[in-house]
Amino acid sequence: MLGKFFNKPTADESARVPPGQYLTKGFPVLTYGETPQVSIENWQLKIWGLATPKTFRWSDLMAMPQSHFTADFHCVTHWSKLDVQWTGIKVTDFMKYVDVYPQAVHIMEHCYGGYTTNISIEDFLREENFFAHRVFDEPLSQDHGGPLRLVVPHLYAWKSAKWINGLEFLDHEELGFWERNGYHKRGEPWEEERYSD
Repeated sequence: MLGKFFNKPTADESARVPPGQYLTKGFPVLTYGETPQVSIENWQLKIWGLATPKTFRWSDLMAMPQSHFTADFHCVTHWSKLDVQWTGIKVTDFMKYVDVYPQAVHIMEHCYGGYTTNISIEDFLREENFFAHRVFDEPLSQDHGGPLRLVVPHLYAWKSAKWINGLEFLDHEELGFWERNGYHKRGEPWEEERYSD
């Protein structure tokens, strides 16, 4: 497989590639279960838990400030893709429209299809995180999480939830789907936080 689909990073690239990772020549699609089919017309993102309940429609997101991002993307299955170009809404811009209660310290990301993953407020609110609806100047395909996914570049990609449709704010940590099934609760690539101890 190495050589046909993946490359070892060059000397110039190695500082950007976490331990145990190879560079992909494409953009692999890895999904557990069926790919949800969600139209823009029916899509929504709900806020609940330790936050004022709110529901965003597609038009609400498109009315928010739009930004372009270039970020490296690291999958727990040992592949990385450098300089992925996205378009979307910065998490910090989105959160200006959300009223979170002070006791919230964790978030459960909910997705169409029933997938969940957890993230701390601290990791979620980093300046480089964003909700993406375009990649390489094309609408985000359903296979890659369209119409909207979260992108958290500093953590393994399973934290960048595809088909996102809910943020549940919590005063404690709960584990999401992969975390309950043996994956690390945080997933920091440079520390190779792939699996729980």
